[in-house]
Amino acid sequence: MDFIQTDKAPGAVGPYSQAVRVAGFVYTAGQVGINPEVGTLVSGGVEEEARQALKNLEAVLDASGSGLSSVVKTTVFVTDIADFPRVNAIYAEAFGDHRPARSLVQAAALPLGATVEIEAVGRVDS
Repeated sequence: MDFIQTDKAPGAVGPYSQAVRVAGFVYTAGQVGINPEVGTLVSGGVEEEARQALKNLEAVLDASGSGLSSVVKTTVFVTDIADFPRVNAIYAEAFGDHRPARSLVQAAALPLGATVEIEAVGRVDS
């Protein structure tokens, strides 16, 4: 088991790893729309937060030897289910024709006041 850490994504805000690689897969922690260079949520609303969360997710996946094209499952959390269409559009831009399994749920609140959080399970090619 390998614990993944990259400076290209926000550091963990608690006692956990950005990702764990084990048995040919990587399991990421949820990523929110924090700009890792300044450590704060990006401005511009749910769409900009979703874009940044996906960039952060991609950085963690890359650091683990995986990538967006190797993702097999994602879970997306939003604080307002009405944001689903906008988040879905940004998600589709990031994944292109790749269509991993996905769940999307509304959460009462997310860390640091975020409006969207995304986690993934990806394949790691050895």
